[in-house]
Amino acid sequence: MPVYFYWGEDHYRLMQAVQQLREQVLDPDWAAFNYDRLPPESTITGLNQAMTPPFGAGARLVWLEDTHLTQHCPEDLWEEVERTLAQLPSTTHLLLTTTSKPDGRLKSTKILKKTAIVREFQPLAAWDEEGILKQVHSEASQRHLKLSPEAAQKLAEAVGNDSRRLVMELEKLALFTAGSRDPITPEQIEALVPASAYNSFQLAACLRKGDLDQALLILTHLLDQNEPALKILAVLVGQFRTWLWVRLLLDQGERDPKAIAQKAEIGNPNRVYFLQKEVGSLKTVTLLKVMQQLLQLEYDLKQGQPERGAFQEALIQIVALLKAA
Repeated sequence: MPVYFYWGEDHYRLMQAVQQLREQVLDPDWAAFNYDRLPPESTITGLNQAMTPPFGAGARLVWLEDTHLTQHCPEDLWEEVERTLAQLPSTTHLLLTTTSKPDGRLKSTKILKKTAIVREFQPLAAWDEEGILKQVHSEASQRHLKLSPEAAQKLAEAVGNDSRRLVMELEKLALFTAGSRDPITPEQIEALVPASAYNSFQLAACLRKGDLDQALLILTHLLDQNEPALKILAVLVGQFRTWLWVRLLLDQGERDPKAIAQKAEIGNPNRVYFLQKEVGSLKTVTLLKVMQQLLQLEYDLKQGQPERGAFQEALIQIVALLKAA
């Protein structure tokens, strides 16, 4: 009874997994007869198709896309699903996907977690530098690409948590370095990855340095590229919260990198050395005021104020706070 449940908001990685499953279970010569992709309103139709033996060679794949079964599942519908799961032919692969997090309280969710192969495709948090760097190394390794540590860091900064863009940039690098056994260098990353690929981490760094002109330039680029304002803000909050924690612990006399990493929830203790340098000229009281300004910006955005204007005003005030310290 091969049943699969894929969920998460990283649409690109989820679709890659669906394509891999298709190639794995379907005979290409019979795929047109044995593959069904159905919307939520056609769940019953999909369940009936799942009970149908495949034509010709290979297996049958029935994909219930954007299913609501793990968010809202009427009893009569779930009874039909349960009946199908109990009798599903071994030649049918039933795939359910959704972008929404499953409601663990529902009976349907509990049973699917027990009976199905569950895979999560949540995008990394925009502030998860360590996770993004690991993803860069993982995707590069799958493509047999060697990146120097500095090159991997530059690529991580350029693409952020955008998994689709990461794959596109790695494919570009693979073509450029075809036949070479040397690791890809930071210079090659700079040459091939557009210099205009600003991200929210660079915005946070500019604010910390008091570089208002560059900060406003990066903000304009991000908003012009349809980067969600609240997503940009989440990165800024994460970065300044980390700087605040490190500064506060240093003020209290803490010097052990492992202790600082644990208390400030920093995944890699080796990063503490660089964070200590970054907060060297900053004061705790100033960082607290910056956090208050960011929280006010979040409130303004959620109240429907124009994103660009509200953000620009907040950045001006943050830089003024940091320069006055």
